[in-house]
Formats: sequence, structure tokens, C-alpha cells
Amino acid sequence: MKINVRKILLILLSVLVTFGALFYFWASNSSKPMPEALEAMVSVDNIRVTTDRWYVFEPTSTAPTTGFIFYPGGKVDPAAYAPMMKKIAEEGYLAVIVPMPLNLAVFNGMAAEDVIDNYPAIQHWAIGGHSLGGVMASSFAASNETIDGLVLWASYPASGDGIINSDLVVASISGSVDGLSTPEKITNSKSMLPANTYWTEIQGGNHAQFGFYGEQSGDNAALISREQQLSQIVEATVVILKNISR
Repeated sequence: MKINVRKILLILLSVLVTFGALFYFWASNSSKPMPEALEAMVSVDNIRVTTDRWYVFEPTSTAPTTGFIFYPGGKVDPAAYAPMMKKIAEEGYLAVIVPMPLNLAVFNGMAAEDVIDNYPAIQHWAIGGHSLGGVMASSFAASNETIDGLVLWASYPASGDGIINSDLVVASISGSVDGLSTPEKITNSKSMLPANTYWTEIQGGNHAQFGFYGEQSGDNAALISREQQLSQIVEATVVILKNISR
């Protein structure tokens, strides 16, 4: 039986092209920022916002020496996290959201390196992320000695990341009614994080309210407002930034 190699290769190429197109369409269909998020992307008297390469929130009344790098959740527009970053900047810290290719942090997990190189005045760095962004942030933190703190928003490290035996100051911030990064998953992640990890479970908080992008498929309805959840997220994050600044 004669095998038509050219025909087989054409079929395989067609399958790959089709798969690639479908993946691109899926990845491009990301959650959009809510109006409140777009409002937070505008500079005000005390916070300068720039969007040239990253979304940077910088206090204007002081020169920050501690910075927070943030990886967005999978398929979420990075601007959706602007309200949280602006509040963190109001506490005196540099806050940087890193936009990702196709809004998926897996495609640029080492992006924080360029941020760190670009801000030599920052003496202490924490990195964090929401959901998939947190997974990639923990991988970066485990392999980069420049990072002093790790903040996980509705997230946990991949197994084998080496976080548990590190000197990192770590916080796990989760929601009690999260339908995606469920309380059970967060509890199970304790075996991958240091014993002195700061644990914060936001009562009534869900997955989607870790950003300002609306509802999310598979999530549960939150029992508190988005603003209430924002306040608790920022408070728990700033604990880590204060800690590494000392």
C-alpha cells in the first residue's frame, strides 16, 4: 500500500492551522474591564498612571522604595485590576500590572525581570497575581532572588515550585465562595507554602471580584460588594509590602 506523504502532511498542517485559529479566537475573547476600572486608569493628583509598556501606578508625593509586580488572571484584560493597584499606590508603593500575550501569563512568565531592571531605585520587590497569574508569579518568585514577597489572589503555586523552603514573605488571599479557586483548593495549597504564610479568606468573596471585569463562568455569586472585597484585598496585600520594606 503506497502512502501519500504529501497528502498526510497537508492534512496535519490543516489541522494545526485550524487548531491555532480556534485557540487564538478563544484566547482573544477575554473579559473586559468595567467602567470603574477604566476610571482608575487615569492619573490623579497623588498617583501618576502610565501605560506605555506596563500599567504603572506611582505615588507622586513620595519616591517609593518598595514595588509590587502583578500578573493578571487568565483571559482577563489587565486594566481590570487598576482599582486595586491604584489603592496600593496610594499607600506609597509602586504598583505595576504586566499585560500578557493573549492575556495568558503562561506566555511570558519571566516578564517581571524587565520591570525590575527598569526600576533600579526600588529596593524591595513583591510579585503577585490572580488565579493563573498567581501560578506564574509564584514560579518567578521561586527562581528569582530579587523577589522578597509573594501575594496570591485566589491562587496557589504549581507543585514543585520550591516556595515552601524559601525566605519569601507570602500571603494567600482567597474568597469563601470562590467557585474556581475553591476554599478546598486553597486549603490543599498549604502544603506548598511556607508555614508562616499570611492566610486571608474574604468572607463572601468570590473569584471574579478579585478584579473589575464582571461575572465569570463557573464562579459563585459574591455575598459582598466588589468595593468591600477590593478593600480587604488591598489591606492584606499591603501587609506583605510593609513587611518586606522593614
